[in-house]
Amino acid sequence: MAETAYIGLGSNMGDRLATLQSALAHLCGFETVTVAAASGAWETASVGGPVEQSDYLNAAATLRSDLAPRELLDTLLEVERRHGRRRLARWGPRTLDLDLLLYGDHHVQEPGLSLPHPRLEERRFVLEPLLEIAPHLTHPVHGNRLSGSLDVLRVQRQERVRRLADLPIIGSGTTL
Repeated sequence: MAETAYIGLGSNMGDRLATLQSALAHLCGFETVTVAAASGAWETASVGGPVEQSDYLNAAATLRSDLAPRELLDTLLEVERRHGRRRLARWGPRTLDLDLLLYGDHHVQEPGLSLPHPRLEERRFVLEPLLEIAPHLTHPVHGNRLSGSLDVLRVQRQERVRRLADLPIIGSGTTL
């Protein structure tokens, strides 16, 4: 039975918008994954990592999949590789970053995979697009509404976060 998963997408190298669109199109190409919804593209300054990085475009998507969480993560990593992702520096610039944020109500703590994503509630650049597509999400561990976490971040951190563009899902009947 298919589960609902939420992913974060990010890019700060090359044609960022085209990269996010291409990643969604690649995901649509897997028989085991359905892209059900995608947020708009949100521009943010880089957080952490080497200084002087370009701004990121971030988005979120709702997936439906029969894959186990680890298998879905492996699929996401394959899409990253197809887009030239190389892990040279922690939080460094990247052509594409795909994070598995939530997978149903699964709680997973194993090497290379933590669900829900351990920094989900600390990242405005994740919560803004995620709550655009799923405004009523709650954290599966403690049950708090993620919109409350976003409200706190908006007050505590005066980060530049702005919605730039819609992110059509190419390959699911939507066209540019």
